Amino acid sequence: MDKASIFGVLAGSALVLAAILLGGNLLIFINVQGLLIVMGGTLGAVSIAFPTYELRQILSVSRRVFNDPGNEMLAIVQFLERAMKVLKRDGHLGLEKIAGEAPTGPLRKGLLLIADGTDAGTIRQILQTEQIHMEKHHRGGQKIFNEMGKFAPAFGMVGTLIGLVQMLSNLDDPSTIGPAMAVALLTTFYGAVAANVLFLPMVTKLDRRIHIEVTQIQLTLVGLESIHRGDAGSILREKLHAFLVEHEGGTEADLKEAA
Repeated sequence: MDKASIFGVLAGSALVLAAILLGGNLLIFINVQGLLIVMGGTLGAVSIAFPTYELRQILSVSRRVFNDPGNEMLAIVQFLERAMKVLKRDGHLGLEKIAGEAPTGPLRKGLLLIADGTDAGTIRQILQTEQIHMEKHHRGGQKIFNEMGKFAPAFGMVGTLIGLVQMLSNLDDPSTIGPAMAVALLTTFYGAVAANVLFLPMVTKLDRRIHIEVTQIQLTLVGLESIHRGDAGSILREKLHAFLVEHEGGTEADLKEAA
């Protein structure tokens, strides 16, 4: 799990709750009618805005926000170096045996393609197609969350208008003014919190995830092409480490972890 994402959601929510508790009673901020307006309206709006097959991507894309990629770049480097040694020692059969242990899907697929004797150009085309599909998938989910970040505050305003109408239509009954005003104010609050603590930060985090996965595929291609050409292990290592320094800002001290 990505500790930063979890910490962000928990810390943001906790600070809002702390501010509420310092100012009074938490229960006065709970309004079922307001929650139904904001969450129900937001879900309804995105259901209209996006086709069903795109909405099904929400869960898988959400996992990308809360899953920590960790040291996958270094893991790819290590596995590519191991694959080179196995190929030289055991041939294509050995490469096929260890492919299932690869840390990423594109790397596993690439090694199996090499083991099957696929030419380098075809391998590049296949993995580039994987990259395009991945970006399209993530961008689709990102767009949904971006729209939810817009819809939630908008439905908060809708709830505010509903509450004001209810209040103004019952001015002769003072007992209804308080609940109606609560709906009017709390729906705006719910919409703003949902958008700025959850939906819009998820859009930003997905940008980073897309960059990481694109870089991983590019690193994988560099290593696979070197393996396919039969480069020496030292040449493969230099290419991979040069890629990490250029694209990840690593230093030689950092790269010793890949040894």
